Amino acid sequence: MDRSISQGRPTAGRPDPEPPAGVAPGHDRSTVRIGLAIVLLVLGVYALSNPHRINFYNHFVWQADAWLDGQASIPYPVLPTANAPGNDYFQDVMPLSGADGAPTGRGLIPFPPLPAVVLLPFVAVLGLATNAQLIATVLAALVVGVAFWVIGRLPVGRGIRIAATVFFGLGTVFWYAAALGSTWYLAHVVAVGLTLLAIGVALDADPAAIVELGGTTDPPRSRAVPPIVDRRQFLAGLLFGLACTARLTVVFGAPFLLFVGGGGSWLRRGASAGLGAAIPILALLAYNVAVTGHALHPAYDYLYRLEAVGWPFLHYNLEWAIEDPRYLPQNLALMLGGLPDILPACDPGVGRGLFDAACPFVVPNPVGMSVLLTSVGWLLAIPALLDYGRSRVVTGAALAIVAIAAVNLMHFSQGWVQFGYRFSNDFAPFALVLVALGIERLGGARRRLVVALVAMSVVVNAWGVAWGMILGW
Repeated sequence: MDRSISQGRPTAGRPDPEPPAGVAPGHDRSTVRIGLAIVLLVLGVYALSNPHRINFYNHFVWQADAWLDGQASIPYPVLPTANAPGNDYFQDVMPLSGADGAPTGRGLIPFPPLPAVVLLPFVAVLGLATNAQLIATVLAALVVGVAFWVIGRLPVGRGIRIAATVFFGLGTVFWYAAALGSTWYLAHVVAVGLTLLAIGVALDADPAAIVELGGTTDPPRSRAVPPIVDRRQFLAGLLFGLACTARLTVVFGAPFLLFVGGGGSWLRRGASAGLGAAIPILALLAYNVAVTGHALHPAYDYLYRLEAVGWPFLHYNLEWAIEDPRYLPQNLALMLGGLPDILPACDPGVGRGLFDAACPFVVPNPVGMSVLLTSVGWLLAIPALLDYGRSRVVTGAALAIVAIAAVNLMHFSQGWVQFGYRFSNDFAPFALVLVALGIERLGGARRRLVVALVAMSVVVNAWGVAWGMILGW
């Protein structure tokens, strides 16, 4: 039997009891059934959270449709008709002009294109009627299953595996991303899923990193000369690189693959993963150059100027760069200390209600809210950090989180309109590893604390998702 959440922390290097003959460790039938049950549970929750999907923001559907027509740019702006949808309300599109400066009736989407690639087979059949939001919801449920698989690569018991997976699927803003499934959130779902796959493959390729707590140095090598490129680490890098073509800032999580994965040394791990990641990342750069003439998409600068002028309350400064350290103080305050709107102004004589949009007691702030307020369960990662510098898994995950968060916090925009802080999805796969290890380190005596923090996270995210749908975000 697997250890339950109440059975304490294992001794490093002590394996779980052997599974029945012919059954791979961590893949006994009951565990597989639990994983499937969690996937079906979250699929139902995600689908019911947003039953009226209108695909208002479906940039990637238009992008896939344009590719099928042999174009890199999309028709824009397009007014809706009785028989066809429009996109004239899209904000994140850069209109194209001809040599004479006149509009061409087309525009460029700046987002990394992998989500559009995912939608290609659906758009080939259904065209612009493709329900990208529903596809995002189904994919998100499968991603939760991948999270369950990844946590099973760690030295934790079944109870912890379930608790950490439920926390990720229902106690973080991944739930909101899965339920909404619009352009930005589809990108998060795709990127999170591929990042988790990369982490899982790297963990499978490096059993020593999972159990060793003797330091971040590499384990002793055998006398046999290993290949320069480790195939499993190359695969981990390829998956990681693909994630970057859905969300660019994921690339700063690369330190994890230096510390964890196949190859036998940090140099071989890095080389193997780097070669794998280079394929999709170089393909993205080549695509940008072919379409725009620039390695980095120029539409980002266009959108920066558009938002800075159009929404002054967001406090963007055009004298600063799109990525600028001067944005760190205000964005860090948002990520860690952002609060909801409490007792907002109402018309005189109107009574307040818990989910009354006209006069609520408290309502999410669309600019963003603290990750610790919306997902207090992230605090469960703290005990794992005690092994920083002693565990390669912990050290690599911590460095990946800090690097991704730092770059995101220097970005002018922090992802509004949103519930919580959606950019946390970029580092959530690495943070989830620390949460699982942190729960294990707490031991069985803290079982009630773990359950309470996970439950609180689920309740807050249920509240946030409900408000998001009420407000039409």
